[in-house]
Parts: sequence; structure tokens; C-alpha cells
Amino acid sequence: MGISVTKLLIVLAIIIVIFGTKRLKNVGTDLGSAIKSFRSAIREEEANDASDNNEDKPIDGEVTSKKSDNS
Repeated sequence: MGISVTKLLIVLAIIIVIFGTKRLKNVGTDLGSAIKSFRSAIREEEANDASDNNEDKPIDGEVTSKKSDNS
């Protein structure tokens, strides 16, 4: 019921005949570069989020200046 190696080879041969090896190479290259740019964008976004979390931000209700009424 599963897919055997011979069936996969037949499908691969049909795909090569229909599209040709040059077009398949171009599709593989384009797919690889798209995945690479997607991963780098994810890493950049995570780095930006991490740097945003490390900034000193005042917490709601935090005292930022102190005035003394002991005059």
C-alpha cells in the first residue's frame, strides 16, 4: 500500500521528462534561496525582539524622580 522505491523513480523520471533537468535545477535553486532568506529574516526578527526586551523601560507606576517635601 506504501510507495516503493521503483514507484518514486518512475515519478522522478516522468517529472524530468516533463520539466527537464535545467528547469528543475532552477526551481531547486530558487527554493533554496527563498528558504535561506526566510530563515535569515526570522533570525533578524528574533534578534530585534531580544534587543527590544533588554532596553531599560519604565514600568507602570515606577518612580522616575524623587521630590522631597521636607522644606
